[in-house]
Amino acid sequence: MFRVRILITGITGFVGSHLTEFALARGAAVIGALRWRSKTEHIERIRDQLTLVESDLRDILSVRTVLEQAQPDYIIHLAAQSFVAASWQTPGETFHTNVNCQVNLFEAMRQLKSSARFLVIGSSEEYGLVHPNELPIRETNPLRPLSPYAVSKVTQDLMGYQYYKSYGMHIVRARAFNHTGPRRGETFSESNFARQIAEMEAGLREPVVHVGDLNPTRDFSDVRDIVRGYWMLLERGTPGDVYNLCSGVDWSIERVLKFLIGKSTLPRIEIRHDPARLRPSDVPILRGSREKIETEVGWRGTIPLEQTLTDLLEYWRQRIAARPR
Repeated sequence: MFRVRILITGITGFVGSHLTEFALARGAAVIGALRWRSKTEHIERIRDQLTLVESDLRDILSVRTVLEQAQPDYIIHLAAQSFVAASWQTPGETFHTNVNCQVNLFEAMRQLKSSARFLVIGSSEEYGLVHPNELPIRETNPLRPLSPYAVSKVTQDLMGYQYYKSYGMHIVRARAFNHTGPRRGETFSESNFARQIAEMEAGLREPVVHVGDLNPTRDFSDVRDIVRGYWMLLERGTPGDVYNLCSGVDWSIERVLKFLIGKSTLPRIEIRHDPARLRPSDVPILRGSREKIETEVGWRGTIPLEQTLTDLLEYWRQRIAARPR
């Protein structure tokens, strides 16, 4: 029986660990590329089911070695500097990491004549400035990126199209809107709120949640739905094409925060604005159309955001309870 071999870069991260669990459940052989200093806590309990290969994706010789060892049928490139706010402090590093690592993967595939199916992980941040009459956002919307991170993702996206056209490589492009759930990094707003609330419940901080701008609205999905969509795009997506992964519904950051506060065991939590959490510019509204991926691939999210946020808060409660006192 044929067993799909999938190479996942960034396997130890938030999305990478969820994708790994999904791929294993589908019977795939999972090979993970990781840096020597990567924290492996997210995949520790399934580590014996994986093949892990240390690699520096900034070095094409290292990338070639990984591909030669992995012999993958599928490649999902998740390794990236993925925090929008951090890209303002390190724009050069963000661009270098996100773009050059993908170039090295493409070049190594080309040199080795790999026929693997490759999924480019783009972002709804690529759309950037969206006018009210352009909602919901379709794949044909103009790209007006508003952060260094977004510019790097636009570059990765268009690079995928260029390599598909130039070399006939099986490359599909995904533009995932916001996704969250258990293991989400604490630098992201909804996970940061959940961590703060869990720490308050544990008596580790005063009942005050510190926030930035609560006005932007985002189209959230559950990470477990998103990784299923990634897999389906590798199986059924049209090479060279681009697909939104989104819910079609947007929540303001304020609504997300108030939902989490409503799930707290505390009688009252104060909301306090912190100017240090504001960005030089931000995307005011992101709400996508899932029509294309639903029609052509058959994917749509099934987990309601209320469940996702509840699971996220419970994840932080368990993490904090497990900390040594």
